[in-house]
Amino acid sequence: MIVEVVRSGRVPEACIDESVRRLLREKFALGLFENPYVDPDRAEEVVGAGEFTALGEAAQRRSLTVLTAQDLLPLKGRPNLYVQGVSEQTASAYGQVVADPVDAELAVLRLRTPYEKRPGIFESFFHPGSLAFPEDELKEILRLLEPVPTLVCVKLERPAVLPEIAEKAAALVAGYGASDAALLDVAFGRARAEGRLPFELPRSMAAVEASRPDVPDDTGDPVFPYGHGAALRG
Repeated sequence: MIVEVVRSGRVPEACIDESVRRLLREKFALGLFENPYVDPDRAEEVVGAGEFTALGEAAQRRSLTVLTAQDLLPLKGRPNLYVQGVSEQTASAYGQVVADPVDAELAVLRLRTPYEKRPGIFESFFHPGSLAFPEDELKEILRLLEPVPTLVCVKLERPAVLPEIAEKAAALVAGYGASDAALLDVAFGRARAEGRLPFELPRSMAAVEASRPDVPDDTGDPVFPYGHGAALRG
């Protein structure tokens, strides 16, 4: 992309050179040129150190944000579990995994924030478009919530419009990339969730479009406000 805009004359090559110089100055100030080569074996020891891995695992659990619990959490015993978007192998350490939600005592459903697929590297990377689930997808999600109490975890890489899901789910948790094991540890009271929403969750796209672009947390009557979250003790 950069080569294309330079060749077309839209961006002077001198502008690219100046941007690169700024990056190199920052790297120099950080000392990255003083010891540019890293011992791969030493790097593996540091990056994969048990202490750091444990800290990362703990951070994942603490980051989870309990939005609603409806007296469902923490879970007890080893219930029959129906899972979707969750590793069955991981879930089997917490309960008996079943193939049909009708046979389950509890379901665990993981979702991603909705977005519109668009061409182009930049837009596809940032997942643009509506924050609301497409109607057919929302209907399918709500159908899954009907037969059994369901814990829903939504990965919030950006805000999501989910009032219907919040109303129907037996428990709703916001995640930011935590593992299945982290989610289930929190759900079963083995770890404590301490997360708070980094942004509000709007009630509708109409509310989003009516909000002021230069004012944070400005949508009318959000489903969950900025900073919302309940702490569950393990």
